[in-house]
Amino acid sequence: MQLTQIGRTGRDSFAEMRQLQTEMNRLFDNAGVFPAVQVYPPVNLWIGDSSVVVTAELPGLSAEDVDLTIREDVLTMRGERRQAEEAEHAGWHRRERPYGTFSRTIGLPFRVDPDRVQAKFENGVLEVEMQRPEADRPRKIAINGK
Repeated sequence: MQLTQIGRTGRDSFAEMRQLQTEMNRLFDNAGVFPAVQVYPPVNLWIGDSSVVVTAELPGLSAEDVDLTIREDVLTMRGERRQAEEAEHAGWHRRERPYGTFSRTIGLPFRVDPDRVQAKFENGVLEVEMQRPEADRPRKIAINGK
């Protein structure tokens, strides 16, 4: 089953929606009047010739609290960050750390081999390294000349 949906116009509807979400987030981040739209968890993504690495900051969680799924070129992280126990007579002065369930879907720059994915969780940082299938890797083509 493929996640992308190509309409009659030949455009990728899901890619267009992800682009719209990115542009809206950028608009609100730079507005100054409204609080920045926060996406949880924050991630970094590195691209190599044959692999891609995604890291996500998940403080206070463990590997058991996070579910990872991958399908072709889409990585999805799901989990739940539980609310801290409150003292009976205490009131919040400031509360900025989100809690509750989360789901983050990240479009990858190429398809990955689901059998060659390695994930590790250390000090609140999830790192997922995914390999590109051999058949999909770019190859240098020799040009014959006279």
